[in-house]
Amino acid sequence: ELMASVRCKLQALWEERELVLSEARECAERGEELEATVRDLCKPNEFERYMMFIGDLEKVLSLLLCLSSRLARVHNAMSRMDGSTDAEEKQSLNERHKLLSRQREDAKDLKENLDRRERVVSGILAKYLTEQQLQDYQNFVQVKTSLLIEQKDLEEQIKFFEEQLENLEQSIP
Repeated sequence: ELMASVRCKLQALWEERELVLSEARECAERGEELEATVRDLCKPNEFERYMMFIGDLEKVLSLLLCLSSRLARVHNAMSRMDGSTDAEEKQSLNERHKLLSRQREDAKDLKENLDRRERVVSGILAKYLTEQQLQDYQNFVQVKTSLLIEQKDLEEQIKFFEEQLENLEQSIP
């Protein structure tokens, strides 16, 4: 019964992931249209700035989300430690926790830098785009960001339930 429930939850998550991937494809199409508009209206160096920002947006967010999820897994593993956990494993987890914490702080700095660059890019685009086009750009950035977060969250949930199902299957003779 529990396995059936986990399978049902996994099926729902897979369907939700397909919807999010479909939305991501639509967002990418809007991004390509916006890119063409920006290329036509802006100076080459300004267009290059725009493209670098858009490319870095996905990279920095993905890095931050990945580090946060890895840190959460290490934190969970640390919370399961008890008196029977050997010293080597404890030390390894503590070192990974410190390393991931430092890396996440560095990624947060990158995100702050990216936010400053976004304000610069918005200022550049405000000189060339109509109010509606500027709103479309801001909406594109916001939707792209939320879709990346949603995709990562769904992947984490799917991974969790797949591990749960695998553990259940192995525990039943």
